[in-house]
Formats: sequence, C-alpha cells, structure tokens
Amino acid sequence: MLTQQSMAERIQTSVSTLRRLEKGDPRIPIGTIAQAMFVLGELEKISGLLETADDDIGLTLMNEQLPQRVRGKKQKPDSGAL
Repeated sequence: MLTQQSMAERIQTSVSTLRRLEKGDPRIPIGTIAQAMFVLGELEKISGLLETADDDIGLTLMNEQLPQRVRGKKQKPDSGAL
C-alpha cells in the first residue's frame, strides 16, 4: 500500500495535487494522470479515457454545443403583374 506522500513522489507531483487527482479535479494534467496510472499498473486503461464513442457524457456535451439548424420561412412569390 502506498501513502499519499510516496505516491506523490513517484508521480513527481505534490501531495495536494495528488489529493485533487483523487477527488477528480478536471484541471489535473493528463500527464500526471498517466503517471499515476503507470505507477498503479493501470496504464492500459488510459486508452479508455480517449474512446469518445463510448463516452456518453462527452457525446451529450458535444451534442449540446452543436449549432441548431434554423430554417427561415419560405417566401411566397408575388401573385401580381409587374
């Protein structure tokens, strides 16, 4: 079992950053996350973070940012003589 101090040293970061990582802080650099996963022997799982096709939350957020299609009203041709 690793202490937070030992783990922080192994991934070359501070204990406070490690604590933020453990809480899921999205501001943690991907390199720090990769180092932590490497130390824990779980590096292969990082590819799962990049699988956008299986990321329901990410896909929902991306869909919300797509521009909405707006159609204008069709104009009726004038029905009179010139």
